Amino acid sequence: MKKIVTIALSCLLIIPARADEGMWIPMLLEKYTIEQMRQAGFKLSAEDIYDINKASLKDAVVGLGREGQPFHHFCTGGIISDDGLVVTNHHCSHALIQAHSSLEHNYLRDGFWARDKREELANPGITASILVRMEDVTEQLAAAIPDDERDEPLRDAIARLTRETEKNNPGTRASIKPYFNGTQYFLSIFKIYKDVRLVGAPPSAIGSFGGDTDNWAWPRHTGDFSLLRVYAGEDNEPAAYSGKNRPYKPATSFKIATGGVNEGDFTVVFGYPGTTREYLPSFAIDQLVELENPRKIKIRADKLAIVDRAMESDELLRIKYSAKAAGIANSWKKWQGEIKGLKRFNSAAEKRELENRFTDWAREKPAYAGLVERYRDLYAASNDYTLALVYATEAGTRGAEIMAFISQLQAKFSRLPDQPALAAYRAALQAEADAFFKDYDVDTDRQILAEMLRLYNTAGLGDRWIPGVVTFTGDHERLAADLFEKSTFTDPAKLSRAISTLDARRVARIEREPLSLMLAGINNFLETTIIPPLREIQLELLELDKSWMRGLMEMQPERLFYPDANSTFRVAFGKVAGYEAMDAVYYNPVTTLAGIMQKDNPLVHDYNVPPRLRALHAESGNIPVCFIATNHTTGGNSGSPVLNASGHLVGLNFDRAWEGVMSDYSYHPEICRNISVDIRYVLFIIDKYAGARHLIDEMTLVR
Repeated sequence: MKKIVTIALSCLLIIPARADEGMWIPMLLEKYTIEQMRQAGFKLSAEDIYDINKASLKDAVVGLGREGQPFHHFCTGGIISDDGLVVTNHHCSHALIQAHSSLEHNYLRDGFWARDKREELANPGITASILVRMEDVTEQLAAAIPDDERDEPLRDAIARLTRETEKNNPGTRASIKPYFNGTQYFLSIFKIYKDVRLVGAPPSAIGSFGGDTDNWAWPRHTGDFSLLRVYAGEDNEPAAYSGKNRPYKPATSFKIATGGVNEGDFTVVFGYPGTTREYLPSFAIDQLVELENPRKIKIRADKLAIVDRAMESDELLRIKYSAKAAGIANSWKKWQGEIKGLKRFNSAAEKRELENRFTDWAREKPAYAGLVERYRDLYAASNDYTLALVYATEAGTRGAEIMAFISQLQAKFSRLPDQPALAAYRAALQAEADAFFKDYDVDTDRQILAEMLRLYNTAGLGDRWIPGVVTFTGDHERLAADLFEKSTFTDPAKLSRAISTLDARRVARIEREPLSLMLAGINNFLETTIIPPLREIQLELLELDKSWMRGLMEMQPERLFYPDANSTFRVAFGKVAGYEAMDAVYYNPVTTLAGIMQKDNPLVHDYNVPPRLRALHAESGNIPVCFIATNHTTGGNSGSPVLNASGHLVGLNFDRAWEGVMSDYSYHPEICRNISVDIRYVLFIIDKYAGARHLIDEMTLVR
């Protein structure tokens, strides 16, 4: 492993193949990347971005997560006031807004603006992580792992170092993650704030304008922003929610640029990108394009059609299913774009050419003998298992919403406490049930289950790859109705009665219900037939990935390799730029309020512009709305602050252009674009539309 460290670090000394490509580690900017950033127009130093001895821009970036999983950041945000005010995307707060909404207070439809701090809404379970520092701990872990490295010693070493770090840094949480396919490990130390409140959000007709129609698309006209506030204890340290907490006082906050952007301007994105797989072999791309994505797209499309019909039929169902529909549609459309982009740029062929060069280069190097051929064989062996996994999860355990709910509650049913704790245990279960049924419609979910069963049985998988509990050739709608009718979990009253009298015998009866047995059968199929052999294949692939990474670095000593995204803090820089989407179609890099009015259609939900915004357009003229740039981003970068060359906030990243979403696997600067809402539109909506000038007064505005 120490040999790996030497190779990896030595290969970080060179220049990248594509100037705009890359998600860079902030603590290494001075050593490897800052000069390129300066050449591209950046006016600050590496220490202005990341410094552990004084305030730097990293201190104004928050990773939004959930208690229990604070390091799996679902979004990013930026602190924009000395009172802990955070700006992020509307879609990042969508579930929070929905949770606070009802028919009487429909914040999704009408928006929400706290007139003072007393009106800000608490969001239990949401966390805001602020990075304290990072450290390369590869050598420390290597010393604890024998030459015949195994997963268990590595996990033990990571757990031990994590505990030691948190003990030596009171009030912090530590996370250690692999980089460069597991050839390096970095430690990140955070302060995790647990009191995050909703401050403001425009109506969905602004914050989600364009909806599923425009998702992953450019031109875009979405005011995708919301405002949160981080609260801390009286000592400004992380604390559980309390009415006594005070707004967090950050080490620094972002200044907001009011001058806007122009084509060619430098931009830099800070945030917590989730996952990329830039170094996959061609065989993985083939599997994704030809096998995996098409099946997932079909399953999601059918599910989405049912949810969309329900939302169109009833306003309450629109509230209940708005966030869920967005979640289903997001991946559905992204997967289509991935296929389109990977085919357009012949990414598999491009990777095959690299593999052929690698094979020629490695002929006299025993460490890499047969590596590419072994990749080919392993991916071929995994195809059937991968397809079976897609159906068992997308159409099975995550198909109908009730399946995940049953799994969630049954896991807790199996841990019945003794009598003294039983009352509190039942109350907690009932609270979970109430939260679930608040945003659930049994008729909609029953239709989804019927469709998932139909898809499962008509996919042509072969008997070996279909669990017996879902094999059915009759009327799937009737089967789904029967399963729902006989289940305790699909009826709030039945479930409440069961919870109030829950004991071991009742748990056993519930587990024998047909729907519970179906879920158990799918899980058993996964655990016995699919996951064990697939895990063995994946473990060998992980070892190949390490060898592949080492070999590529040896073969290409002139190349600067950046690590794949793994939900840790990264910096990506680029420039504002349009692009040619297809032959004779060129997209300009900035959209305006005039474009919203051109799309305005009260008969189409995604394009129904609020009357007040129409009036403001007539009064205010052509306000910039969104812009695109060449920054390399992915999921998790939603809400990421986008800064100009002076380090001032000019926008919020919220999406990528559909033609280039294959950038998770293969980045091409001529087509890959991140989409951001212009901060001037954010200010315009807060001030002119919402009349919330008191929030702007908290911010520092600069030209």
